[in-house]
Amino acid sequence: MQTILGANGQIGEELARELKRNFTSDIRIVSRDAKKVNDTDEVFSADLSIREKAIEAVKGSEIAYFTLGLSISSDLWEKQFPLILQNVIDACKINGTKLVFFDNTYMYPQDGRVLNENTVFDPVGRKGRVRRKMAEMVLREIESGELEAVICRAPEFYGPGKTQSITNTLIFNHIKEGKKLKVPLSASKRRSLIWTPDASRATSLIGNTPDAFGQTWHLPVDKSHPTYNEFIRIASEVYDKDLKYSAVPKFIFKIGALFNKKVKELLELLPRYEHDNIFDDSKFRKRFPEFQVTLYKQGISQIKSEQLSGK
Repeated sequence: MQTILGANGQIGEELARELKRNFTSDIRIVSRDAKKVNDTDEVFSADLSIREKAIEAVKGSEIAYFTLGLSISSDLWEKQFPLILQNVIDACKINGTKLVFFDNTYMYPQDGRVLNENTVFDPVGRKGRVRRKMAEMVLREIESGELEAVICRAPEFYGPGKTQSITNTLIFNHIKEGKKLKVPLSASKRRSLIWTPDASRATSLIGNTPDAFGQTWHLPVDKSHPTYNEFIRIASEVYDKDLKYSAVPKFIFKIGALFNKKVKELLELLPRYEHDNIFDDSKFRKRFPEFQVTLYKQGISQIKSEQLSGK
């Protein structure tokens, strides 16, 4: 049995499909309102902030994948994320289950340095501090030897389906709606974006590679690391139209934050758009050389096809 905790978001759904394709049909889907992804899935609806439910959710599992997401609220993250993760850690230890922790990059510095698995944690803002705390919780368990675990870390998403990210919102949603595209702060800084199905494929591969445990892995990205200007040029070729865009300056976000709580929650993420944001995945590429990374043109073409089909 392999169990996905927080399974009905984009990463969890793609992970369920990938596990079924290549590793096992014995999959348990866990979320507050769990729904099958594959016909053969077992579903278990649970609030993982309740310790007993977490223990029950993981029971009988060889591997548990933590892909759970919460609404982008610092208050909610501080209250819920460490509590839920601690419950999951306890559940895995009690049940003898290996933990695959799907992580983001919020705990890293946002100053233009190239990010690799050894980059020191230096978060900006409350959400970054929560993610540092969570990563350190898993690392402590690994170091203690009491839990067999692995960290799979991904940069900002772009992708099909339910993918939620600044890039999807300001670029692909605007293309679909026929609006002028927006980019945060600067279109001239180099970026690393991960195609969400690649993130799930790589996570399933790591989870089913025993010698990958006990360490952190940066998940693979298209290594061209384009600027938003270059990224939108690729999109223009794919959509066969001259896509116009404008860069939204920081003061506009600050004004918007006065009236919109979601914009306010984004402010601490803005520094990463003031600098190059390069995500080094060379460790993964060296260990898994046969893994085929989706190139930006391929990913954007798939998003276009999905939009045209009305999905």
